[in-house]
Amino acid sequence: MPIVYICIGVALLLLLMVVFKLNAFISLIVVGLLVGIMEGMSPVEAMTSITTGLGGTLGSLALVIVFGGMIGKLMADSGGAQRISVTLIRAFGKKRVQLAAVLTAFVVGIALFFETGVVVLIPLVFTIAAEAGVPILYIGMPVIAALITMHGFVPPHPGPTAVAGIYQANLGKTLLYGIIIAIPAVIISGPLYTRLFKKEDLEVEIPKGLFTPKHFKEEEMPGFGISMFTALIPVILIAFQAIVEIVAPKSGLLPVAQFLGNPGVALLISVIVAIFTFGLNRGRKMPELMNSLTESISSIAVILLIIGGGGAFKQVLIDSHVDKYVAHLMEGSSISPLILAWLIAAILRVVLGSATVAGMTAAGIAAPLVAATHVSPELMVLATGAGSMTFSHVNDAGFWIYKEFFNLSIGKTIKTWSVMVTIASLVGLAGVLIINLCIK
Repeated sequence: MPIVYICIGVALLLLLMVVFKLNAFISLIVVGLLVGIMEGMSPVEAMTSITTGLGGTLGSLALVIVFGGMIGKLMADSGGAQRISVTLIRAFGKKRVQLAAVLTAFVVGIALFFETGVVVLIPLVFTIAAEAGVPILYIGMPVIAALITMHGFVPPHPGPTAVAGIYQANLGKTLLYGIIIAIPAVIISGPLYTRLFKKEDLEVEIPKGLFTPKHFKEEEMPGFGISMFTALIPVILIAFQAIVEIVAPKSGLLPVAQFLGNPGVALLISVIVAIFTFGLNRGRKMPELMNSLTESISSIAVILLIIGGGGAFKQVLIDSHVDKYVAHLMEGSSISPLILAWLIAAILRVVLGSATVAGMTAAGIAAPLVAATHVSPELMVLATGAGSMTFSHVNDAGFWIYKEFFNLSIGKTIKTWSVMVTIASLVGLAGVLIINLCIK
C-alpha cells in the first residue's frame, strides 16, 4: 500500500499542476500533507515533516542558489559570460561548441556539487547558446548531464563519499573508476541524446531576470582570464578542500580548507570578488551593482520556494518509512550484488526523490554482500550511485531546479531531464558490470 499511496500522490500532483494550473509550491505542500496522512502519519506529524523538509532543503541550498544567481547576474551584466562563450566558440568552432560546454561542465562537476554547478554554469549556457545561434537545451542538456553524472559517481560529492564509507571502499579507486564510467555516461545521456530531438523541441524561453541577452562590444567586456578566474573561484576552493581531505586529512590546514571549501562560503567569496572584477573594476558604481544583485534575488525567490516544496514532499516520504518497506521487499534476493545495489537504490530514488538518501539506504541494505561475495566495494559504490540517479521526477529537488532554471513544462522536464538521468544511470550500471568483468 505505501507504493500505491505514493503513486496516488504523484498522480494528484500532476493533476493539480497540469490540469488545474495550481502553483507548484502550493501543489507540493498539499500533496505532501495528503500522502503523509495516507501513509499513517497524523496531520500534525505530516506538517512537521513538511516543515523539516522545507527548512532542510532550503537551508542547504538557499545560500548556494542565491549567491550563484548573484554571480551569474554580475557575469552576464558585465559581459564576462559573453567573453567566456565567445572565446570557447572561437577555440572550438561553432560546430563543436557543445563539446566545449560539456568539457567545461565535466571539469567543474568534479569539484562542485550539482546545485552549485548549475547556478554557476547556467549564465554560460544561455550566453553560449545565444552566441553560437543554437537552441538553449542543445547546450543545457549536455552541461546538466555532466554535472549530475559527476555528482552521482565521483567523490568528493556527498553521495558517493558517504556510500564509500559504508562499503569501506578506497576513495582513490572509486574516483578513478567513477571518472572512467562517467565519460560514456555523459556522452550518451548528453550530446547523443540531444540529437534525438528536433531543433524546436530544444528551444526554451529564458526565465526573466536570470539572463539579459545584451550583446557587448569587444572593449566593453572584461578579459577572458579574469572572467574564468572569477567564475571558477568556487571550483578552486572546493577542489582545494577535497585535495587536502585526501592528501593531508590530519593536517592543520584541514579546518581552513573545510571552511573555504564550504559551497556557501566559496560562492560568497566569489560574489565579493565578482563585485570588483565584474563591477567596480569596469567603472560601474556600487548602487548599480546592488540593483543587479537585487534583481537576481527577486528572480530566484520563486525557484527557491518550488525547490523547497519538492524537499518537503521528499521528507514526508522519508519520515513515513517507505524506505524500510522497500528494503523488506528486496530481502533474500539472489541477484548479482552489483545489480541488486543498483536496483534497490533505483527503487528508493523513484520513491523517495533524494539521491543521497536512496544511495545511503541501499548501501546499508547491500553492505553485507561485499564480504559475502568478495565483490569490489568500489564498484558497489558506483552501482549504488548509478541507481540513485535514475528517473528523477516531481519528488526530487533536482527536477525542480532543472525545470525552473530552463522554464520548462512538467512534460518537457520529464522528457529531457528524467529520461536523461535514467540513461546516465543505465550506462553507469553497464560500465560497472564491464569493469567488474575486467578486474576479476
